[in-house]
Amino acid sequence: MADKILPQRVRDLVPESQAYMDLLAFERKLDATIMRKRLDIQEALKRPMKDEENIVPSWELRVEGRLLEETQPPKTDGPRQKRKFSTYFKSLVIELDRELYGPDNHLVEWHRTSATQETDGFQVKRPGEENVKCTIMFLLDYQPPQYKLDPRLARLMGIHTQTRPVIVNAIWQYIKIFECNRMKFSEIPQRLSALLLPPDPIVIHHLISKDTPENKRTTCYDIEVEVDDTLKAQMQSFLLSTASQNEIAAYDNKIYETVETINQLKINREFFLGFARDPPEFINQWIQSQSQDLKVMTDVVGNPEEERRADFFHLPWSQEAVCRYFYGKVQQKRAELEQALGIRGT
Repeated sequence: MADKILPQRVRDLVPESQAYMDLLAFERKLDATIMRKRLDIQEALKRPMKDEENIVPSWELRVEGRLLEETQPPKTDGPRQKRKFSTYFKSLVIELDRELYGPDNHLVEWHRTSATQETDGFQVKRPGEENVKCTIMFLLDYQPPQYKLDPRLARLMGIHTQTRPVIVNAIWQYIKIFECNRMKFSEIPQRLSALLLPPDPIVIHHLISKDTPENKRTTCYDIEVEVDDTLKAQMQSFLLSTASQNEIAAYDNKIYETVETINQLKINREFFLGFARDPPEFINQWIQSQSQDLKVMTDVVGNPEEERRADFFHLPWSQEAVCRYFYGKVQQKRAELEQALGIRGT
């Protein structure tokens, strides 16, 4: 601008030059005004549109949840590890009014895959200023997987939705009741597959009301989900811990040795008590017991002390014993004779 200004001597010589100077002053004001407006436009582009006339009416639906136990203090020593909301479900489907949003835009679906990123909630936003009826369907992620039985099989078993082992066991119990012997147990899983269906989803019918941002509406529903047992990890580590197993085995051996010592001390006590009550009788019984043990160890049959007296052989059993002895000898000789002559006994 300084280069455009005429010197004062020139302005004094040419009075009409004042009009030019007035144009320069107006140009300065115009440039300042344009620059200020340019800055205002740039700032306006950085801020969201606030013109109420250009805002398209819309609504937003958020589906999220929390465990009821999270509002209470933990009952165990350590806090429960918080899980994402989506980890409890296998699928989620939100069905909007088909007449309002058409056949291609009325379904919002989420299904678990190997690359699923877990989330704490689901958000749906659509244009509209009317109340919208929607249906929210949750399919729980059962661990282990559960199946809904075919209605015919469900009425027969009295089971609606259960795990495969429970269903197979119920069928086996039913077969045992009716004593069916034509169906092989190995055929049950193959025959059962056609009768196992996915479990019914949890269906919630919800009405989306058009509310202002300052007056958002929250609706709560109770859904029963499966949670991890806080003691499960501790129990597994206990079962897999070899140190605890070795410690238990050591205590078992110590108990066994202690019981053996107690039994031995009991025998010793009874031995000395018997001797203290009646020493002669105890000595006689002890000698007799030792004599019996000696016979067993040396394979001695009979009683040599009794057999050396003649009265022993005149007892009532002696006659029968002699008859049995001779009968056995006769049978032995007969068998030897038949074998020598080649005669087969009949």
